[in-house]
Amino acid sequence: MNQNYNYTFNFNSDDVCACGKQHKTAVGPCIVEGGAINRIPEFAQKFGATKVFVIADVNTYPIGGNKIVDVLEANGIPTSKHVFPDKRLEPNEHAIGSLLLHFDHKCDMIVAFGSGVINDLGKLLAFHTNRPYVIVASAAYMDGYASANSSMARDGVKVTVTSKSPDVIIGDTDVLCGAPIHMAKGGLGDMLAKYVAICEWRIANVINGEYYCEEVAAFTRSSLKKCVDGAQGLLTRDQQSMANLFSGLIGCGTTMDYAGCSRPAAGTEHYYSHIWDMRGLEFGTPTAPHGVQCAIGTLYTIKGYEALKKIVPNREKALEYVKNFDFAAWSDEMTAFLGKGAEAMIALEAKEKKYDVEKHAARLESIIAHWDEILQIIDDELPTSAEFEALLDSIEAPKSVEDIGLSKDILPMTLRCTKDIRDKYILPRLLWDLGVLEEVAAQIQ
Repeated sequence: MNQNYNYTFNFNSDDVCACGKQHKTAVGPCIVEGGAINRIPEFAQKFGATKVFVIADVNTYPIGGNKIVDVLEANGIPTSKHVFPDKRLEPNEHAIGSLLLHFDHKCDMIVAFGSGVINDLGKLLAFHTNRPYVIVASAAYMDGYASANSSMARDGVKVTVTSKSPDVIIGDTDVLCGAPIHMAKGGLGDMLAKYVAICEWRIANVINGEYYCEEVAAFTRSSLKKCVDGAQGLLTRDQQSMANLFSGLIGCGTTMDYAGCSRPAAGTEHYYSHIWDMRGLEFGTPTAPHGVQCAIGTLYTIKGYEALKKIVPNREKALEYVKNFDFAAWSDEMTAFLGKGAEAMIALEAKEKKYDVEKHAARLESIIAHWDEILQIIDDELPTSAEFEALLDSIEAPKSVEDIGLSKDILPMTLRCTKDIRDKYILPRLLWDLGVLEEVAAQIQ
């Protein structure tokens, strides 16, 4: 075992942070080391497991799922398993139904080997069966390993479903370095999204007084820096770079528990990705791995902030823009662009009322009063678009929707739609509040 990339860490703290919160997470220990799969029997014994249910798919079982079964049974712990036959497994009703029907109820612990979809399904199964859950990562692919939610497709619409945080997360660096390199690029893309996430968290705090924790933000920045500094090492499958990436993804995923919200991990850039996924589900348009789409979305979001910095807030223009805004017409536009995926976004407005004239007027005054501070936050947190493009070039990563099979024609509408996905104050909402969303959206290329 190489001690230089051996990580074992827990996240819970008994101290009350300066932000007023006691940062806690349901996530158990994260083990990042060479040969970490061999430690699974240790956790089976810890949880008192008498039989373990192993989840994998036809792609992941031969590269690690089989070893998990062998290691457990060699240590006298019987197993049962479900290996999805799908070459491209979708996280939908069919998949979770199949998993529930194949679950062996004699099993008192669940171990999944995979990345995004397998983990989402495993967490959901663990939630509904109330079993201890261990995820063994097949790749340093995304930051959702630690999340207590699962991203699922329900009736063709992407939704977030409550599930269970893993009791143990295992990143065997021998496995991670053996994964296809495009998966590590996707994982780095998910980390790069943190530039925008922290920037927008701070801006929301300034404009709306939203909760913000500098300690959580600082942890996220530190993890991001380690990943960026070692980015080129991913191309050579450097163990240290891969360990830094995986531990960064887990740590940043867990900051959502720390903060009690998704602010430290996701912002406008993630919603670019969600919009493209929704169009893919509805119209069959091309999609790319989540992290790849997030990296591209990050670049477009940075360009959007660069356009924002050239604007001088105009109170009269903004008030007139909002006065003339037609939500019904906008709902029709979203429906034409997204199909039935727009339904939940339209319904959210009835609860949120972000387009309310009086609420807008109050936000606008706050924006104008804090404009210099907002500009400083953008300078503090975001690289320039040229710097970010150079970083993507250094790891030979896609940097345009055209690189993933989409047309640039969808970019203006994509940005405009991102403001309606979640109840979260982000770039397009700031642009809408200023009355300049359409003109900035038209500039994003």
